[in-house]
Amino acid sequence: MDNIKWNDDSILPCIAQEHESNEVLMLAYMNKEALELSIQTGIAHYYSRSKRRLWKKGEQSGNVQEIKEILLDCDNDTILLKVAQKGVACHTGAKSCFFKQIKIESNIETKHDVTGFYNTLDILYHNILQRKSANKDKSYTALLFSKGDNGIAKKIIEESGELCLAMKDNDEHEIIHECADVFYHILVALAYHNIDVDRIYQELSSRMGMSGIEEKQNRRK
Repeated sequence: MDNIKWNDDSILPCIAQEHESNEVLMLAYMNKEALELSIQTGIAHYYSRSKRRLWKKGEQSGNVQEIKEILLDCDNDTILLKVAQKGVACHTGAKSCFFKQIKIESNIETKHDVTGFYNTLDILYHNILQRKSANKDKSYTALLFSKGDNGIAKKIIEESGELCLAMKDNDEHEIIHECADVFYHILVALAYHNIDVDRIYQELSSRMGMSGIEEKQNRRK
């Protein structure tokens, strides 16, 4: 459990999922003691943030959760329990706590699909993170990590220069190729400093409301 990233309150969100149907049953929280008890007993234990105490799922109702598998997400900060649910999971009597539907209102004509771009950068970023512990003799990314800030910065400068030259030559293929190289090396820099790429998305989103990117550039002049 050394690699688990507990939050500031030393707890983590925990999703319970029916192991046969894959139906999401509930969301609760665990601290270290709750996780240890769950591992030791094979029965789901959680931590109540409101009551500030451990609780065993089904301790009053008898609707216990027998744990079949415990999984940790890619960021090491969320737990997934695959369980055999006895009875129902929700205190309302519903099988799952997720039964209140929110209507989706979308305009197909104006809807923008950014999932492809997001997923590509996000997957690439996490692949880069995994190379931190790789052999630098076999992984170019690991070699970059071994060179630290100076080596990574030099590559960003180099690739940015090549992008600028491709732009000057109006070579569309090279512009795309060199831009991809710049993106990659920037992601390496973010991973080196453990800055999640999602924080960059958030920063860009915060600038979109009132031409924020242009405004920030003007302040630098």
